[in-house]
Amino acid sequence: MTNKEILSHIDHTLLKQFATWEEIKVICEDAIEYQTASVCIPPAYVKKIKKTYGDKLNICTVIGFPLGYNTTATKVFEAVDAVKNGASEIDMVINITALKNKDYDLVQNEIAEIKKAIGAKILKVIVETCFLTAAEKVKVCELVTNAGADYIKTSTGFGTAGATIEDIRLFKAHIGPNVKMKAAGGVKTVDDLIAFINEGCARIGTSSAVKLLKGEAVSGY
Repeated sequence: MTNKEILSHIDHTLLKQFATWEEIKVICEDAIEYQTASVCIPPAYVKKIKKTYGDKLNICTVIGFPLGYNTTATKVFEAVDAVKNGASEIDMVINITALKNKDYDLVQNEIAEIKKAIGAKILKVIVETCFLTAAEKVKVCELVTNAGADYIKTSTGFGTAGATIEDIRLFKAHIGPNVKMKAAGGVKTVDDLIAFINEGCARIGTSSAVKLLKGEAVSGY
C-alpha cells in the first residue's frame, strides 16, 4: 500500500483543548501537501480555517465532544453552526449515558436529527467503544445504521482506549451496507494504519499519519 493510498484515508486530527492557531495551521498545511481526506479540528477553528484556506481543505469537526451527554438540541445547533461556518463533515459523540440506560430511541433519534439537519454533509457517529460492552457495541451498530448515519467511529481519543481491530471486525459484522467505518485513537504505527485500512476502515482519525510516513517519532492522539 502506497503512502498516497494511506493518506487518502486519513482525517488529519488536532483536537487538544490547548491547540493553538499555529499548530492548527501546521495540520492544515500538512493536509493540503499530503492530500489527506480531511482535517479534523475543534469547532472554534472551522470558520477561520475556511476563511484562510477556502476549498483547499475538506473540514471535519466534532460535536458533543468528547463526552456526548449534551442535549439533542444542543448537538443539532452545534452541527448546523459548524456546517454554516464551513465544515463538510461532522463527527458527533452519541449519548453514552442514554445507551447505558437502554434509551435506544433517544440515541437513534438524536443521530437521525443531526443527519437531517446537516443534509448531504457527512455524519460520523463516535460510539466510544472503550466504555461499551460487546452487547452494547452490537446494539449501537443497529442504531447508527437505522438512523442513516454515514459512518460509525470507534473513539474520541479522550477515553480510556482507542480503536482495536476486534471492534472494527465487530462493526463489520453488524453495521448496514451503507455505513462506513472510522478508527480513531491509538493508531501509532504504519502497520496499524495499514491493518485498519485492510480491515475495511474508510477513514482513520489520527494526528500521527504524516509523521509516521516520514519516519518521525509520534505521540498523542
